Amino acid sequence: MLFTSYGFIGFALALIALYYLVPKKWQWPLLLFASCGFYAVADPRYLLFIGTTALTVWFCAQQMDRLNAGQASFLASHPELSREEKKAFRAGVKAKKWRWLLGGLLLNIGVLSVTKYTNFVLANAARLFGGSFTPVSLLVPMGISFYTFQAVGYLIDVYRGKQPAQKNPFQFALFVSYFPQLVQGPISRYGDLSATLFSPHPFDGKEFSFGLMRVAWGYFKKVVVADRLITAVTALVRNPETYSGPYVFAAMLFYAFQLYADFTGGIDITIGLSQMLGVRLKENFNLPFLSKNTKEYWNRWHISMGAWFTDYIFYPVSVCRPMLALSKWSRAHLPKAIAKRLPVYLASAIVWFTTGLWHGAAWNFIVWGLANFVVIMLSQELEPLYARFHKRFGLKDKPLYGAFEIIRTILLMSAIRMFDCYRNVPLTFRMIGSMFTDLRPLALFDGSMLAIGFSAADYIVLLCALFIILGVSLVKNKRGSVRDLIWQKPFAFYGAIALLCVVTVVFGAYGAGYDSAQFIYNQF
Repeated sequence: MLFTSYGFIGFALALIALYYLVPKKWQWPLLLFASCGFYAVADPRYLLFIGTTALTVWFCAQQMDRLNAGQASFLASHPELSREEKKAFRAGVKAKKWRWLLGGLLLNIGVLSVTKYTNFVLANAARLFGGSFTPVSLLVPMGISFYTFQAVGYLIDVYRGKQPAQKNPFQFALFVSYFPQLVQGPISRYGDLSATLFSPHPFDGKEFSFGLMRVAWGYFKKVVVADRLITAVTALVRNPETYSGPYVFAAMLFYAFQLYADFTGGIDITIGLSQMLGVRLKENFNLPFLSKNTKEYWNRWHISMGAWFTDYIFYPVSVCRPMLALSKWSRAHLPKAIAKRLPVYLASAIVWFTTGLWHGAAWNFIVWGLANFVVIMLSQELEPLYARFHKRFGLKDKPLYGAFEIIRTILLMSAIRMFDCYRNVPLTFRMIGSMFTDLRPLALFDGSMLAIGFSAADYIVLLCALFIILGVSLVKNKRGSVRDLIWQKPFAFYGAIALLCVVTVVFGAYGAGYDSAQFIYNQF
């Protein structure tokens, strides 16, 4: 059930009406029922997978919580124990908790790995050893990467003592399966989402209106911009021999804007719909195209994913025994500058390798992840040089230089994303190289860009839409929430919602049967 389908819109409207009609204590059970129904419509078999994740993680968390309670009770009733005895007892409890954590992680990460990566591993093994490979037909549940990471993040937090275990298995099942964020995030933390997910919510006109505007804004970005650009991007990428050189540059920018409008549009719908229901989700984007360097860009793009990899992979890898041993060996045998950086960069490389693999079971995603690591690493190494350059020429605070930094970052990140676009590593390198060897910028203006399924009217609509998105982003960057700014004038507020809806319906790009395209991140 696509967010942009008539079926989903009808489903959401019916849910909202029921949500505020039923007794408040039945609101969260209604959300659980709706989430299960949403998932079952995609494929009833998916419920088995997400149900297994919810049940096993809940059970493992309960066992760790029981051990915590037992530890507290035992120590309170045995004050005569020495410090060493208490320490030994805590170590034993921690070992038992570790076994429950490890069991939950192995089972759920194992299911994710088998369903998503089996064919990738077999194909590479066959290539390596010269054998034949026949793809295995496996069911890959929708959104498995998102809900698995969300569930195991909760399990790790319970193990660390940062989060008490949820006693109610049905409430925990709702946390795992909450349908607005199921297919493309954000990856919520239990403490954040549970604060409003299970609470009773009386109708709040302002919150409902703010959520409605966010939903309308998301549909505008998705249907008017992203679904329009997909036609041009597909035509340019599927014909690399014809469309090289300057056309690669055009495809690069088109895909960057398509992905941004598609992903942020979907997140807008998710957060807006949740706000209409009184549920608060954390922001997943913060104006990434205003970033001045790659590190800042990744602090602004897919924020929940970056935070998840930092908290649950980077930090544990950085302090694990092998890494500490490597750090000790490096300080003893390598120059100080290298010894200081080696463990950090190795942990970062592991994070970016995993990030690429999370995005897809293919080498182009892995190379994409490692390319981001290399760029960020080089940027950090060159920071002293940048500082001297800025001090010498006094450019750091100049508006024009700031604009240059933003454009440079957009182009660099867009170029790296071509690995995602072409889906073939050697081809991607070849096409990026053609931008520097096949210098024919005027080819973009000889009429050939009208032969890729894009009419002059499409370009006009696209440019107008992008200017609107840019204008809203600049206002938000300078003055804060646009919704807050116009809320004081109800006529303008509701007029803006109506205008967004009309523009989306009139100027939206639709496929056969007026169907909208699938969200890009649904594949993850």
